[in-house]
This record gives sequence, C-alpha cells and structure tokens, in this order.
Amino acid sequence: MRFEIVLAPEAVEDLRHLRANLRTTVREALETHLRHEPTKTGRSRIKRLRGLSRPQYRLRVGEVRVFYDVSGSTVEVLAIMAKSEAESWLARFGSPE
Repeated sequence: MRFEIVLAPEAVEDLRHLRANLRTTVREALETHLRHEPTKTGRSRIKRLRGLSRPQYRLRVGEVRVFYDVSGSTVEVLAIMAKSEAESWLARFGSPE
C-alpha cells in the first residue's frame, strides 16, 4: 500500500532550515521509510512513541528526528529537528494519551 506523505507547515519550515545536503537525505528517508511501511517498527529507524497520542512515531535520520502520525493511508509529518531539540519539542507539543 502506498501512503501519501503530507508535511505540516511547521515541518516544511523545519526542512527549509536544514543544510541542503541534510535536506536531501531527509527527503530520501521520508520516501524510503514512510511511503510504503510507516508503521514498521523493530530494529529499523522507526520507533512507536509510548505514552503519546500525537505524535505517534519517530523516524531517525542520522542526527535528525522526524515526528509523524499515521491515519488511514496518510502520513502527516509534524516536525523535523536535530536530536538535541527533540526532547524539549516533545515536552512542549506532544499530546499525552
């Protein structure tokens, strides 16, 4: 099944602030990992976030973290940021279950 990837306005802005080579790497990872199996966890780069209803998942791309939700056949990318900023972002914007 092919999923549609939708970037929230904040994620578009986050992507724009990345260096060009990192931006390309993140775009390729979105296409590779989220287009067909966005919920495939395990030893892959995808992690299901516990205790949160939003965001549901995190994709690891080197030192960058991509937070996203999956509903139906749509993947909504909420934020793209450096690993160092991820914990504070989740504390501010994550929705507990």
